[in-house]
Amino acid sequence: MNTMDFQLFSEIVHARSGLVLTEEKVYLLESRLVPLARRRGLDSLEDLGNEVRRHKDERLMTEITEAMTTNETFFFRDNKPFEAFKNVVLPQLLQSRAAKKSLRILNAACSTGQEPYSLAMLLKEEAAKMAGWRVEIMATDISNDVLEKAKAGLYSQFEVQRGLSIQLLVKYFQQIGEMWQIDSSIRAMVKFQNKNLLDDSSALGQFDVIFCRNVLIYFDQKTKIKVLGSLHNILVEDGALFLGGAETVLGICDDFKPVDGQRGVYTSVTGGLMAATG
Repeated sequence: MNTMDFQLFSEIVHARSGLVLTEEKVYLLESRLVPLARRRGLDSLEDLGNEVRRHKDERLMTEITEAMTTNETFFFRDNKPFEAFKNVVLPQLLQSRAAKKSLRILNAACSTGQEPYSLAMLLKEEAAKMAGWRVEIMATDISNDVLEKAKAGLYSQFEVQRGLSIQLLVKYFQQIGEMWQIDSSIRAMVKFQNKNLLDDSSALGQFDVIFCRNVLIYFDQKTKIKVLGSLHNILVEDGALFLGGAETVLGICDDFKPVDGQRGVYTSVTGGLMAATG
């Protein structure tokens, strides 16, 4: 790939998603965009770049962005955050929300749906403690393609083997040919919506818990500040923000503070309940 085309594609992706592509990511650009060029009947990435320059095709630039922003995911990824949610965050929320019996969770940058469905299964397993509760899980992503897959809840043998216990597979999935489909009761717990993390999120309302894991690592400092500020605005004061293990708010956003003893879990600096967790 020549330098001009790399710069063109990386600028498109950064402007539309915040994703920063450095020169060592050339291989990633090539692996993701060559199939797109072929689907468009083009012979090379140089032809793809020329197509963009000639026509300024909005749909094509969206396809380029979506191709580059689809991230790897799997069920109960890293596991620790789900343990912290189940054993630390959820008990406190069940106590503090006992009067209204309502819980809202946002999973930002949900990709193909394994993370929000992991949360849904976890909550389903806790059903005895949550009788009469209204639980909403909203999952967002910039890519319509991955959202369609997520809505279908249909996964390959390889995908269900990654992080999912055999007990949960048998309990919540049905085999369809060589694929596995998650139960309709779990799918009904998650509402999927196309949403760009760079856009204003206030219309989504307020959330008690936000999962936004393994996303900030792809952003530059300015974009991280913007995204964390936006997430802080929609997180209730005593709510919890879950980030990836390699991510932090420290030195980036003063609106959050770590929850003691819980790696990757943050709460508002003005919050009370979660801040008291030890």
